[in-house]
Amino acid sequence: MSPATANVAPGWYGAFELKRTYQRNMSLGVLYAALFHLAIIGGMLIYQYIKSRDDFSNAQVVVIKSISDIAPPPSMTAAKPQVNVAEPNIVPPKIGIPTPVPDEEVVEDVKFATRAELAELQTPIVAAGNGGNDSVVVDIPLEEYFPAQGEFVAVEEMPVIIKQVDPDYPQVARLTKQEATVTVSALVDKEGKVRDVKIVKGSGSNIGFDEAAQEAAFKTLYKPAVQNGHPVAIWVTYQYHFRLK
Repeated sequence: MSPATANVAPGWYGAFELKRTYQRNMSLGVLYAALFHLAIIGGMLIYQYIKSRDDFSNAQVVVIKSISDIAPPPSMTAAKPQVNVAEPNIVPPKIGIPTPVPDEEVVEDVKFATRAELAELQTPIVAAGNGGNDSVVVDIPLEEYFPAQGEFVAVEEMPVIIKQVDPDYPQVARLTKQEATVTVSALVDKEGKVRDVKIVKGSGSNIGFDEAAQEAAFKTLYKPAVQNGHPVAIWVTYQYHFRLK
């Protein structure tokens, strides 16, 4: 080892100038990098703030003075698409279309059917004819004709009750002490029997007054109505009074 190198201190080995300044250079580099990034982030924030203020200034202000100014909320269900259906091409019939005429030229020809004609409208009896062909034979006796309710029937003698049947007082009505009046209409046939009963005016309750009156009406027997010396069927109307004794 030469004397020149022997007197050199160990700390002076290498580029000592760089070792002396690298701490300051590192601190300055980190500071510059942080400032650069803060400048970029701050610029973006300032740009967004300015843009939002411009959008708010251009927005339309709606003043609501009452609840009626508020529009209804949108429907939660999707509207069904409209399907266009082509109209069918129907050709009108060439025959069977009545020709309009003035009112003064209309001829009124109203004809009411008789009992015999009404009998022909009933279901006919089909009998075998000659040659294998079928012929229609109407065989309905007029004695089996029953008038409809409310239909006028001319009689010389009205039906007379032979056997009066009083209705049973409903148990529920008796316990609750309720009273009522029921109007019935009964169809009395030519033998004096009741064929049908209609409630004309009920009791207005559902505790058994109407049913009891209808059952009693069916059990009542009559001397039939008479017209031209023959018994005829007719409707009679009367009332049942339900009263507690």
